[in-house]
Amino acid sequence: MTAVLYLNPGFPAEMPNFVMGLAEVGATVVGVGDMPRQALPDRCKRALSNYIQISSLFDEERAFREIVSEVREAGVRFDRIESLWEPLVMLAARLRQALGVPGLTPQQALPFRDKELMKQKLDAAGIRTPRHCSCSDEASIRAAAERIGYPLMIKPIDGAGSADTHRLDDASDLARVIKAVRHIPVVSVEEFVEGREYTFDAICAGGRPLYYNIAWYRPRPLIARTVEWISPQVVALRNPDQPELAAGRQMGFDVLEALGFEAGFTHMEWYLKDDGEVVFGEIGARVGGARLVDQMNFSCDADLFRGWAEAVCYGTLSEPIRRRHNVAVIFKRAQGEGRIHHISGLASYLARYGQHVAALDLLPVGAQRRNWLQTLISDGYAIVRHPNLETCLAMADRFGTDVQLFAR
Repeated sequence: MTAVLYLNPGFPAEMPNFVMGLAEVGATVVGVGDMPRQALPDRCKRALSNYIQISSLFDEERAFREIVSEVREAGVRFDRIESLWEPLVMLAARLRQALGVPGLTPQQALPFRDKELMKQKLDAAGIRTPRHCSCSDEASIRAAAERIGYPLMIKPIDGAGSADTHRLDDASDLARVIKAVRHIPVVSVEEFVEGREYTFDAICAGGRPLYYNIAWYRPRPLIARTVEWISPQVVALRNPDQPELAAGRQMGFDVLEALGFEAGFTHMEWYLKDDGEVVFGEIGARVGGARLVDQMNFSCDADLFRGWAEAVCYGTLSEPIRRRHNVAVIFKRAQGEGRIHHISGLASYLARYGQHVAALDLLPVGAQRRNWLQTLISDGYAIVRHPNLETCLAMADRFGTDVQLFAR
C-alpha cells in the first residue's frame, strides 16, 4: 500500500478532495498542518490515517525540522510527499530529499518558484518568454524598465496568481509601482505581452502528461484583479486540440520537459498574440485554484482528484476522459459594502438556463461581503457548461450581467 505524507490537507478548499482521492485509490494518507485535527473538514478527517500538527507551516525552517523529527521518530517510510499549494512547494521538495522520497528535489522545484530562474531555463531551451529581469532595488528596477521598454509588468519573483502584479504603460507609472512593491525583496520586471491569456494544466506521471486541459481567462487576470465591477470568467475548453491552440499546447509539453517535471499537477499560463505568436507566462508545480479542477471534472464527467492520486501513486490514469462540455465559471462581486441584502435576477436566470448550471454557490442574504481584492471567488460563483462554446460563453455572459448581488 502506498504511503503518502500530504502537506496542509485542509486548506485551500480543494485540498480535502485530493486527500479523499488518495484514500480512494488505496493510499494510506498522513496529513501535516498547523491547524488542530478537529478543525479539518470532516471529509478530510475521514480520509486521513493520521495527522501531525506542527507549530507553523509558514516558518519553513521550523516546519522542516519538526516534520523530519516526527517522521524519523515514528520510523515511518513514505512513498510520496505531496503538496498542491504554491507556498509549500519548496518545503515538500526539501522533505523528499531529507527523507529519501522520490519526486521533485529542491533543485528541480526552485524554477517553479523563482520566476527569473524559471524563464532562464526556458530561454535556454528555446522557449519564447517575455523579456525579463530580476530586481531587488529601485535602481535595478529603473534600469530594467528602460532596457525592456513599455508596457511592462512588475511582480514578485515567487508569487502566485496575480497578487502584487502591476502593469506599467509608461515611465510615469514607475514611481507609483516602485513604492507599491517596496515590501517585496525581489521582483520580476518583464515585457507585458498583449494577447489572450490561457492555461495549460496537466497531470503527469513518469515525466509525461497523462491528461491536459486548456482554459481561457475572460478577461485576463490582471484586469479582473483591478476592476471591481467585472464578473471574471475562466472557461475550460472542450477541445484543447483545436488548431488555434496547437502552438500553446506544444509549448506546455515543451515546458514540462525543459523543467523535468516528473509527477503530479502543473498549472501553466501562456499568451496568444493577435499575430499568432505564443508566449510563455509562468508555471507552478501545483494545481490551479478557484474551482479549476471542478471545471475539468464537469468538462469530462470525470474525477480528476482521484485521477491525480492514481497518477502520483501508481503512474497511471485509468479515469475515462471524454471531453463533452465547455465549462465556464463566473465569479460575482456584490455592489456596495457590508452584508448581502438582495440578489436579483437569479430566479429568472435559473428558469432559462438551469439545466446547464453545474454548480452554484453565492453568499446568502445576511452574509458579510468578502474582500474582492483578496479572493478571486469573491462573493460566490456559478459554473455553467455546454457542448457548444458560443452557447457556453453566452450563458456565462448573461450570468455576469443579469445576476447581481447587493450589499449594505
